Amino acid sequence: MSRTAVATIVKINGIDVYYEWYPSRDGVRTIVLLHGFLSSAFSFRKLVPLLNRDYNVLTVDLPPFGKSGKSAGYEYSYKNIAATVIALLGELNIENPILAGHSMGGQFVLNMITLQPSLTDKIILFCSSGYLKPPGRLLSFGSRLPLFHLAVKRWLVRSGGVKENLKLVVHDQSMIDEEMLRGYMQPFLSKQMFHGIGRLIRDREGDLPPEALQKIDTPCLLIWGEYDQVVPVAVGKRLQGDLKNSQLIILKNTGHLVPEERPEEVYKHMKNFLEG
Repeated sequence: MSRTAVATIVKINGIDVYYEWYPSRDGVRTIVLLHGFLSSAFSFRKLVPLLNRDYNVLTVDLPPFGKSGKSAGYEYSYKNIAATVIALLGELNIENPILAGHSMGGQFVLNMITLQPSLTDKIILFCSSGYLKPPGRLLSFGSRLPLFHLAVKRWLVRSGGVKENLKLVVHDQSMIDEEMLRGYMQPFLSKQMFHGIGRLIRDREGDLPPEALQKIDTPCLLIWGEYDQVVPVAVGKRLQGDLKNSQLIILKNTGHLVPEERPEEVYKHMKNFLEG
């Protein structure tokens, strides 16, 4: 974190929201970065210093991830979390932000635009999730059982833990070092994290359907990794077709975690899009 960064937790819509604010200079616009599933603002640590040369940057830990709240009384739907981020922007007096989301964070960006179409004039999606259905009836029922959080924890352990999941999202696995492992492991040291993930599974709606996407006319940049195993390039191409004012850039020899793997290239494409 830079010396000028401000890290704060505020209560928005009944939940604690952790954010990091990186001011650049007066009069410049603010880029809001939203992370994906099982992640946090940590995933943008390489991209933030580059963007901060030209823009204010706001990173947010989306509930229930990172250092944000995991309250049992909060609704973890896309729509409600999107509304919470919009409320945070209002609390911080940030007008006309540039919204950027990675993976599941892309769905939050799209939901924010659907809720408030005039919120921004530019959006950026990094390997955004798309076209996923809501959880099935059995999973939805199971998520309401008292010990479901233990099943979530067991699933993560059986999948190989944080290291094996990083191997899935990063194409060049040699870049997985101790700093990266510690950063992505940290949120899971909280027992409440597994309760929060269980509630997210319960509350999550399906991704926005094509008819909703086709109503979005905000200019959109799609940045994808050529070897994304989590959200394949085919999803990016489909989103490009449904988002009528969008362009797609595919990064060679890159996996799902594009802000980690290609920060310089991502910054360059973002700046060209925003200033072009």
